[in-house]
Amino acid sequence: MLAAAALLLQLLLLGAAGAGRPPAGRDALREELLLSPLPAGGLAATFQFRTRWDSAPQRGAVSHYRLFPKALGQLVSAQGVRELHLALTQGFWRTRAWGQPPLQAPAGAELWVWFQDTVADVDKAWKELSNILSGIFCASLNFIDSTNTVTPTASFKPLGLANGTDHHLLRYAVLPREIVCTENLTPWKKLLPCGSKAGLAVLLKAERLFHSSYHSQAVHIRPICRDASCLAISWELRQTLTVVFETFSSGQGKKDWSLFKMFSRTLTEACPLASQSKIYVDISAKDKEKELLEVTPSPASVHEAIVQGEKRTYAVYDLLSPSLFNTSRSLNVQLKWKRPQDSSELSTPVLHAQRYVSGYGLQTGEISTLIYNTHPYRAFPVILLETVPWYLRLYVHTLTIITKGKENKPSYIHYQPAQDRRRPHLLEMLIQLPANSVTKITIQFERALLKWTEYTPDPNHGFYVSPSVLSALVPSVVAMKEVDMEQSPLFTSLFPSSDGSSYFVRLYTEPLLVNLPTPDFSMPYNVICLTCTVVAVCYGSFYNLLTRTFHVEEPSRGGLAKRLANIIRKFRGVPPL
Repeated sequence: MLAAAALLLQLLLLGAAGAGRPPAGRDALREELLLSPLPAGGLAATFQFRTRWDSAPQRGAVSHYRLFPKALGQLVSAQGVRELHLALTQGFWRTRAWGQPPLQAPAGAELWVWFQDTVADVDKAWKELSNILSGIFCASLNFIDSTNTVTPTASFKPLGLANGTDHHLLRYAVLPREIVCTENLTPWKKLLPCGSKAGLAVLLKAERLFHSSYHSQAVHIRPICRDASCLAISWELRQTLTVVFETFSSGQGKKDWSLFKMFSRTLTEACPLASQSKIYVDISAKDKEKELLEVTPSPASVHEAIVQGEKRTYAVYDLLSPSLFNTSRSLNVQLKWKRPQDSSELSTPVLHAQRYVSGYGLQTGEISTLIYNTHPYRAFPVILLETVPWYLRLYVHTLTIITKGKENKPSYIHYQPAQDRRRPHLLEMLIQLPANSVTKITIQFERALLKWTEYTPDPNHGFYVSPSVLSALVPSVVAMKEVDMEQSPLFTSLFPSSDGSSYFVRLYTEPLLVNLPTPDFSMPYNVICLTCTVVAVCYGSFYNLLTRTFHVEEPSRGGLAKRLANIIRKFRGVPPL
């Protein structure tokens, strides 16, 4: 008996010890934070949490969830999702002032999904998926319907492994009016394996994040190769959050930053479930002898990489390194400007764009898009995606593309006309951008008159138009080397480059605000008040006459005083009362 008990105790101890360690080659979590000083003196902080799930979810199958969120895993398997990309953004990324973003998103809510070819009814699955995501992230994604959903043919190709590119399996929608607040951030943080209790997620304090110039949180799910041989498939979940701070300033033209100034918190430990936890600080400078930033504490290592066509130098802090927290219990990375930036050191993005609406009156107007190619000697094509609501009726024959004073004919054009109250306009074009040029694209439209029930509660505020989407392979200034993409920071592995001469960029223009012919909604109110008053007076009078009961009263003989008066009048010869 004693030997059996000892054997059982030994087996239990071995089992408990094995349960505390993650299985080899199974799920993995990597968390990263990139701090990038902006040319104007602000700072952009980009968080990325990458969770790899070594499983192949199938419909009706039961899977084991360790690090991957169960809510998203069941959603992928139940709806037949191949790729899912959701972004919730407050503000607009100013490309010309802040430079090229790691991963830009339009203002409001953006959702685009690739479905499996086994899905019979894609529209039904798309509607169910948007309703489920609306509940998970507490957003208004349930307002996505056929009136704001399109199926692009050239844009939004799969970012993960794809057996085919049948665009009928793709759905794309944008809600520019969506407001992002704390109720969207809380469920986003709950999807993290460590939540907001440990690791880099400790810095995600809602009070500080939403007190910023720009805030964007996103979720990306895609299938990837499990190893170099790509014999097995894993699922990758990327939770990204980008925030821009422009408020703290001190000294003579200097703007100093620290983790505590930005987030009101410091780091004390890495997430226990993470296999990698690093902070990257961009300390790049055109001239090494004229460094701009001083970073404290001193980084343990420096990493160089080619990011978006430029050579970047990063100071790296490894939170899993035991020596990092030996000197102090917390980590508070500080960035101090050694000297002000010169205007010559500010680099202009190779590709950027802007969009505006022109015209007068409430009948017709014109949408103009300006695309800039600042590369001195390289021309490259760009795919432009325009999504216009049905109540702006486009005149396609007025479409003009002018570059350097000459007409620029697109190499590819796809136009899907809108149907009233059913679907929006879809316009896709492949345009060649000459070197050092500005391309202007204009198209005229006519405003439609909506039904009075289709107006928003604040119709005089205007109606939003989704931003334009630009997709291009931008020529790289510096040739990229063959490096391990998984070791590169942040989004280098999300948009890998096929060769070292170019890199992929997706940009969004500003959303438009268009006024429509709006009736005087105060007149119905006045009519209702007047009508109710007249009806009340007339109906009350008729009702009073119809329901009142009349009684005939006999005249009374009078009282003692009246009889005495009549007696006196009788003696005087006067008629009685």
